[in-house]
Amino acid sequence: PNISNFQFRITVGLHMRLPLIALLLVVSTLPLAAQPPGVDEALSRPILAPDQTKIDTQVWTATQVPVLQVPATRGAWEAQARTLRQRLLDEVVYRGKAREWRTQTVKVEEFGVIEADGYRVRKIRFEAVPGLHVPALVYEPVLTRTDRSESGPYRARTPRKIPVVLNFNGHEGTGMANAYHQARAINLAKKGLYAINVEWIGQTQLATTGLQHYKMNMLDLVGTPGLAVFYESLRRTLDIGLALPDADASKVAVTGLSGGGWQTIILSALDTRVTLANPVAGFSSFVTRTQWPEKDLGDSEQTPSDLASIADYTHLNALMAPRALQLTYNAKDTCCYRGDYAVGNLVQQARPVFDLLGASAKLGYHVNYDNGHNYEQDNREAFYRFVHEHLLDNRPGFDPREIDVTKDLRDLATLTIPVPADNADFPTLARGILASLPAPAAPTRARLQALVKAPTFTARAVDAGSASGAIFWKLHLDRWTVPVTELAPTTGAAKATTLLLNDAGRARAGDDARRWLGEGHRVAAVDPWYFGESALGKQDFLFGLLVAALGERPLGLEAGQVAATARWLKSRHGAPVQVVARGPRTSLIALVAAALEPEAISGVQLHDSWKTLREVLDRNISAQQMPEMFAFGLLAEFDLPQIEALVAPRPVVAPGR
Repeated sequence: PNISNFQFRITVGLHMRLPLIALLLVVSTLPLAAQPPGVDEALSRPILAPDQTKIDTQVWTATQVPVLQVPATRGAWEAQARTLRQRLLDEVVYRGKAREWRTQTVKVEEFGVIEADGYRVRKIRFEAVPGLHVPALVYEPVLTRTDRSESGPYRARTPRKIPVVLNFNGHEGTGMANAYHQARAINLAKKGLYAINVEWIGQTQLATTGLQHYKMNMLDLVGTPGLAVFYESLRRTLDIGLALPDADASKVAVTGLSGGGWQTIILSALDTRVTLANPVAGFSSFVTRTQWPEKDLGDSEQTPSDLASIADYTHLNALMAPRALQLTYNAKDTCCYRGDYAVGNLVQQARPVFDLLGASAKLGYHVNYDNGHNYEQDNREAFYRFVHEHLLDNRPGFDPREIDVTKDLRDLATLTIPVPADNADFPTLARGILASLPAPAAPTRARLQALVKAPTFTARAVDAGSASGAIFWKLHLDRWTVPVTELAPTTGAAKATTLLLNDAGRARAGDDARRWLGEGHRVAAVDPWYFGESALGKQDFLFGLLVAALGERPLGLEAGQVAATARWLKSRHGAPVQVVARGPRTSLIALVAAALEPEAISGVQLHDSWKTLREVLDRNISAQQMPEMFAFGLLAEFDLPQIEALVAPRPVVAPGR
């Protein structure tokens, strides 16, 4: 019999007084006797080619990105641009509770002024969305308000309209106190422009656990885009800039590095009050990102749900036309969006639109050759030159060379603006939104399908070999391939088929496989997308975000694969299958698959599962940890009991829950 020495010693100890023949009969009837040898080895055996799922994902995501289409006439493009901009605002940014945020008036609080040579710095704070207060610094030029006439005393002169420059920060610990932010803002003020530097959500004074960027997907789960929190902070900063005394509403520039570059293009493309944009190393095309996943895939805000189902970053650049756009990238960037591969495609895609609108000269690019991910003096002076030409119309007296302001730089303590101790964050906003929602309608399979967007795959099985009691399958599900290990009991015909899932992958499903084999079941263990052998490698969660950005859902993709595997097993063996999952992630996948596939799945058994999706909020889960938990709007309409109701009358067993 297939039994370990330890088990044998225990058995002998319990039955030491039995005759030897009786002992052998006892041992031969243990469940383990019905198992094929080497269960763990069979479950661990690779089936797919190395990196197959990652490569399949790269190819599929790249092919799903919408291509920028440029019509033949100016009028056709302008109509297309209006539609595109409106769709992005209505279908990506302002959904759910964010529709109410859109109509609220910004309130500004003052926290003192720092006087300096030729400029002053006002310390302010505003509410980006209800309860979330954001600090900002307003650098104001000190302009002479009187002229002396040749023949008489001083007389008041008409104040000159002052251009406004919004300066956005990236992922930097010192935020508004960073030396290069200060240098740029001080230079702009000394050159006669307003410069606003606003703190980025999740950074410096806002660097709380609850404002970490991968937590923004909590809002997605309750049906309000986490993106809207970022966008409202940007839009309100623009409102503040235009409300400054003497602000010139016709001359508004936006710039920033990295995450600040992303903020620059997302605001500038969607808000036509912006006149000029100069993002610095802030994004690349989604197609480019799929080819450079370890560098360019981007965080939650850069890859928000459904954005890429409507537009690529190539479209956002084109939406700037005929306004001025300069794309700045670093040839030796050590972070992301390196100049050699990122910028060319963006310029190439945008140029036909700028040409069509007679604005060819307003599209520019600058490549910097200093080391690192930077917005240092060379990049800053390229920005000043672009501002001089395209915002100030080559105004006489404006010098685009940088002024040395080293003596003006201040420490973080000097520039700090207090924020409330109970400042809102993504979990508190999500809980508040959830509490405000009306009771959902009765659950339906059609509505669940609409939320998780599970594809209906057609399965084609390819035999990938066999071993004693085990068959290995490559199960082709249209554009995807999943590995399946099928095990049969060694004695007698199988009573039923059990499909195993495991958060740690099928290689760790040995205990569950032994149990069900021991009960006379045939066992099929599968690794759906993202799990086990179907893992995506380093920074896998970024692909999870990209799938959601493309209008699909990781949960739907995974549940669709499990449902298709169940249908294949039913057709192969002639009866519906039971799905057994271990872990909260695959338990949710199994439950959704069973709810959507009533014919091929006979029931589910869930181990270590959750009672409610609210655990995402209560456990402070981020999209890095469990990307399938954040299907947009799922918790606004369904919790686990409502999904279980769609499985009934088939059994849902959750031991210990």
